Amino acid sequence: MTDAPDPEVVELATKIFDLARRGRTDELVAYVDAGVPANLTNDRGDSLVMLAAYHGHAGTVRALLERGADADRVNDRGQTPLAGAVFKGEAEVIEALLEGGADPSAGTPSAVDTARMFGRTELLDLFGEQ
Repeated sequence: MTDAPDPEVVELATKIFDLARRGRTDELVAYVDAGVPANLTNDRGDSLVMLAAYHGHAGTVRALLERGADADRVNDRGQTPLAGAVFKGEAEVIEALLEGGADPSAGTPSAVDTARMFGRTELLDLFGEQ
């Protein structure tokens, strides 16, 4: 007996992560609505929200959050989707994550730390930091 993953499952998961990266919201949420976990993560701990956020897809982020995805789920490096969006300068994604309850202080480095690192004072103001 082997613990090797079923190739069909791996292929489907790869497709689903790609839909998140590409912002293919309708196709992605059809899978989630059919039972794929909204908090599905890849082998690096990146959630669907993280992938959508990092690649600038605010609509996809909102749709996943509406389906119960965790806005603050950290990946294997301790990063949150909000910190990734700050790093990438994705204003609409930042707004979507904050509306979805993301904590600017979560993760390492946090979104607050990332905003400080890059001198994004407007985001520090938005996060209620100085």
